[in-house]
Amino acid sequence: MFYKVQAVQTLPDFNLLIDFQNGERKQYQIQPLFEKWEQFKALTLVKGLFEQVKIDVGGYGISWCDEIDLSCNELYDNGLEVK
Repeated sequence: MFYKVQAVQTLPDFNLLIDFQNGERKQYQIQPLFEKWEQFKALTLVKGLFEQVKIDVGGYGISWCDEIDLSCNELYDNGLEVK
């Protein structure tokens, strides 16, 4: 099952607020990915890149560029529920 992204908003300290089409809202922290995946470090090095996040066609994920993206299921499964 896919938990499609409806909206994404950047928050301080490399956090994202994600609204899903099923009505749920989650917060996802990007910082742990800086050590895990080299390409994510560009979000800290290129001024303003983090704020350029966009939803992929169909809501199946989010991306910043061709090399930096996250799937909707990653965001849903590893995001923290926001009430």
